[in-house]
Amino acid sequence: MMPKNTTAWLSHTCRKLLFRHCSLCQLPLEPYDDYWCHYCLSQFPSPPYCQRCGTTTLNSEQYCGHCLTTPPPWQRLYRLGEYQPPLQQLVSQFKFGKKFWLAKPLAKQLAKQITVPAPLLLPVPLHRWRYWQRGFNQSHYLALALARELNTQVAHKILVRTRHTEAQKSLTKKQRKTNLANAFTIKDCALPQHVALVDDVVTTGTTVALLTQKLHRRGVKRVDIITICHTEKPV
Repeated sequence: MMPKNTTAWLSHTCRKLLFRHCSLCQLPLEPYDDYWCHYCLSQFPSPPYCQRCGTTTLNSEQYCGHCLTTPPPWQRLYRLGEYQPPLQQLVSQFKFGKKFWLAKPLAKQLAKQITVPAPLLLPVPLHRWRYWQRGFNQSHYLALALARELNTQVAHKILVRTRHTEAQKSLTKKQRKTNLANAFTIKDCALPQHVALVDDVVTTGTTVALLTQKLHRRGVKRVDIITICHTEKPV
């Protein structure tokens, strides 16, 4: 059986050499286009959003009203947009369609927004059972591509998901917290003062909030969140 990385490389190379079509609309790409045509790229949402929680705002104020009074435990959230077309399709292609090569262009777009890169990126881990089902951790792929863009490091074995849990999307806020109780551990190792958690989609923020609190207890002073999409609706 061919290794997953080799398969991804071959698929990417064939697409680049033989199938020069936009991965969203499937129309032919111009010579200067890469992965997406100019029109589809212009449809990427770029509304102002709260730099603390990621919620879309009506103006370019740094923080939303909620974060001024009750901010989340992390210090900054970077995102491309909400979980809506065309980003919704790209996340689906990347996560469920196993189009690994999309990590690179997505990371390139994300890197443009990151003003203060963390020296260490920590992908949100999958439980080994979910990893076995899916075959890869999309957050790890995204973190690796981001590290190349930002010239930082990735550590994918520091955070460990020790318990398989029910999907969060169908649970209430209280149930989500209970569902994730004792689901993660952090390996005993030295951590920098500034790290970033990388996840493909942040829905309610329960998972990254729990990991942030654990990292703070380990002495980390600043935790950023980097995600493709932010949404308050179940994904």
